[in-house]
Amino acid sequence: MKVVSKKRLMRLCGFFRRLPPQGSNSQQDPFPKASLPLEKVYKEIAILKKLDHHNVVKLVEVLDDPDEDGLHMGSPVMEVPTDDPFTEDQARFYFRDVVLGIEYLHYHKIIHRDIKPSNLLLGDDGHVKIADFGVSNEFEGTDALLSSTAGTPAFMAPEMMTEHEQCFSGKALDVWAMGVTLYCFVYGKCPFYDEYIVSLHNKIKNKPVEFPERPLISNELKELIERMLDKNPETRITIPEIKLHPWVTENGSNPLPLEEEHCTAVEVTEEEVQNSVKLIPSLSTVILVKSMLRKRSFGNPFECQRRRAERSILLCKSRLLHSAKLPALRLGI
Repeated sequence: MKVVSKKRLMRLCGFFRRLPPQGSNSQQDPFPKASLPLEKVYKEIAILKKLDHHNVVKLVEVLDDPDEDGLHMGSPVMEVPTDDPFTEDQARFYFRDVVLGIEYLHYHKIIHRDIKPSNLLLGDDGHVKIADFGVSNEFEGTDALLSSTAGTPAFMAPEMMTEHEQCFSGKALDVWAMGVTLYCFVYGKCPFYDEYIVSLHNKIKNKPVEFPERPLISNELKELIERMLDKNPETRITIPEIKLHPWVTENGSNPLPLEEEHCTAVEVTEEEVQNSVKLIPSLSTVILVKSMLRKRSFGNPFECQRRRAERSILLCKSRLLHSAKLPALRLGI
């Protein structure tokens, strides 16, 4: 479960307002609905609820208690650093899942922007599912032209680390982060690391990727990682090229499915945006029901609460009576 602060979203936009009720006259509203920060969140939720791919976490439901600040949105494959990295075969298995998941997101014009092992969850079937779209971007056209930095520093691409504002390719950012992730898979650590952010940025921008002597990996895998960690986004390998790479396909013996075979178009209507969040009277009621289901206790929970309340009242009365008698006892009455 993920919790988004509605107040923080409003604060970022400079004012506190709720979305107007459905059917209200927008012409009388001094702040058009589209300008409200929550509207963007609701649109993102509507999109994510319709995404359906084996390698992308499925958003089931979003709960919104009008009286609470939180907007509640419903085991990583690897913890980094680790002394127990994957074998090449294990890394290939998980990496192929990541490639298909990212291709699916890019097909639906979504840039993830924070690909890393901790955002790759392991499903019950042993396959990777991409999660956490907290800094993702939706784009129009063939690619996203981004100018703001987001994501985890050790997984950021070098073109993001510039003193002057400039635009860079969103797809190329995801490919770079995938390269860092693949390096983590086989070595258990990031290719560029420093505890000081300025030094880290300098290493990412200028230092070539180095491969430790142990564990020993194939030349094909090294070549793929080098092409993904190409500091020039213009010449960096692309997702379609990665899908055809000899290491990924095991020299063509295990090809990945074509884009049209695992990607389907998603259209989001205005009605789906409006209904993307389920309003509930009280989140505590939902938590109570879930607790009952988990404990398999299907009695009336409010009856138990009533009994506890009655016992508390009786206990308080008893203590009050006891304290009231103490002065009389001291006086000998």
